[in-house]
Amino acid sequence: MKHEYKETGNHSNVIEFLILGFSEFPELQIPLFTFFSILYLMAVLGNLLIICIVCVDRHLHNPMYFFLANLSFLDITSVTVTMPKLLAILLAQNNTISFNDCIVQMYSFTALVEVEFLLLTAMAYDRYVAICNPLRYPIIMNAKVCALLAAASWIAALLETLPHAIIISQFSFCNSSVINHFFCDFTALVKLSCTDTTIIDTLTFVISAFSVFTPFLLTLTSYVFIISTILKIHSKEGKSKAFSTCSSHLTVISLLYGTLIGVYVQPNSGDSAKSNKLPTAIYVVTLPLLNPLIYSLRSKELNVALKKAISRKSVL
Repeated sequence: MKHEYKETGNHSNVIEFLILGFSEFPELQIPLFTFFSILYLMAVLGNLLIICIVCVDRHLHNPMYFFLANLSFLDITSVTVTMPKLLAILLAQNNTISFNDCIVQMYSFTALVEVEFLLLTAMAYDRYVAICNPLRYPIIMNAKVCALLAAASWIAALLETLPHAIIISQFSFCNSSVINHFFCDFTALVKLSCTDTTIIDTLTFVISAFSVFTPFLLTLTSYVFIISTILKIHSKEGKSKAFSTCSSHLTVISLLYGTLIGVYVQPNSGDSAKSNKLPTAIYVVTLPLLNPLIYSLRSKELNVALKKAISRKSVL
């Protein structure tokens, strides 16, 4: 396949990239398409259901479910950034993507990952106030505060990851246009560039330290206080009730950080990008699928609301 380049200065800048996807498994293209299509559809429908239930049921109009609806919207958005292109590659071998679309996809994916960190941190703070300061909970976590926390999570993440996209969009890629991944991954693009990556490497380190470790430390601090408060409750029933209100969030947090470490924290090797593709694809599509399942299975209020919605439909 012929790829287009434009000459600027001493380098040739790529006009479009070729995304390899899972081309190393030619016999598995249709099975993989079917597998990821089902997971994608389930993830979108599951999160849409959560949003609809939270919006319709007045009993769920509280901070915890407001943030859950935000998380569901985020999950739909994040999985839609990467999955449709992967499905097009698997089904129709539509492997090319324009330079601008590639940068937009990379920016969207990294920004949405950061939004998830920040939203889950806001949810940890919500659980901290609910358990450690229950009498003042309605005052502290009022509608205005919740809206500000959600808006701040989105705005901060979108602004924080913007410098990466701007800098990479100015990079020269010489004659390298083949991305050995299933989407325009940040690391894959940096490896392809023939521009000095010192600035972007330093920026990535600084921003990562702030955007990943700060939410992690805030979440950890919240749960130190939460667990300390729960342990002071004398009755087993009281402890169980208090823990049940944050168990879903704790499970989602553990899955997010655990899978990210498993996928991205690996020894550098020539085959690392190749071996990373399938685990990354599963991470990208299964986390948005698991989030609504975890909350619906562990939340009694959400279970009741779902049963009410189903019973209404069966009556109609």
